[in-house]
Amino acid sequence: MNTATQVFDDAEKGSSLWHDAWLRLRKNKLAVFGGGVLLFMVVVALLTPWLAPYSYEAQNLDLGATPPSAAHWLGTDIFGRDLLTQIMYGGRISLAVGFIATAVALLIGVTWGAIAGYVGGRVDAVMMRLVDILYALPFMIFIVLLMVVFGRNILLLFLAIGAVEWLTMARIMRSQVQSLRQQEFVEAAVSVGLSPAAIIRKHVVPNALGPIIVYTTLTIPSVMLLEAFLSFLGLGIQPPATSWGLLISYGAETMEEYPWLLIFPGCALTLTLFSLNFLGDGLRDALDVRGSKD
Repeated sequence: MNTATQVFDDAEKGSSLWHDAWLRLRKNKLAVFGGGVLLFMVVVALLTPWLAPYSYEAQNLDLGATPPSAAHWLGTDIFGRDLLTQIMYGGRISLAVGFIATAVALLIGVTWGAIAGYVGGRVDAVMMRLVDILYALPFMIFIVLLMVVFGRNILLLFLAIGAVEWLTMARIMRSQVQSLRQQEFVEAAVSVGLSPAAIIRKHVVPNALGPIIVYTTLTIPSVMLLEAFLSFLGLGIQPPATSWGLLISYGAETMEEYPWLLIFPGCALTLTLFSLNFLGDGLRDALDVRGSKD
């Protein structure tokens, strides 16, 4: 009798989409691994001033570049600076670029796509044709020109990268809104007199969070790679600040004499990018309701 009552109570409680997605995500070992590594990297980046074994400014020119040792776990660079400390501080910049630039891209893309998808008609046609035109522009050259004309400012780097990464998000959001616009809860919101802005903000966007979250985890790696590429070209982060891309650039110049200067920053960037992709793939599978039913 108690067992039957428990089964009935469980059936009454039901299960939400987010709860089911969490259960599916936990079963994906690669996604859990990726999430754990990403969380570790973020925590280390936030606590770097207290965790770093040496001061960021500390250098010993007499020491020079030395391989990994008990005193310097990842070795030192040509200026005698501890490489582990450099990687930890570089991670702060690289992760900040990834998260902030992606936030800028999401803000623009979600707003643009939601308006185009909900309003429809000529407004949608004009807005999406503009997206198509922007897609055809060589944005890498555009970013390089921005950095050359306006200077190598880290804030400009955030805005420039974010401003060119929103186009795909706008298309994804538009398609989601077009399907949600026909749902009963949207028609009910219209019938009670809510404004289009309120419907988009309170009803449409929250129901499209699944694709937004997935795309976010897949955009951050591409943004970090773009920052690393710009830093490698000398157009990204500038000394005395550092990033993983800048450390890789320095390591590439001396890879034959001091290979650890390239290997360790490259491993840090690679591990983070793989973790973000694993997490993104896991979230995509977990939030795919139709796929989970098959």
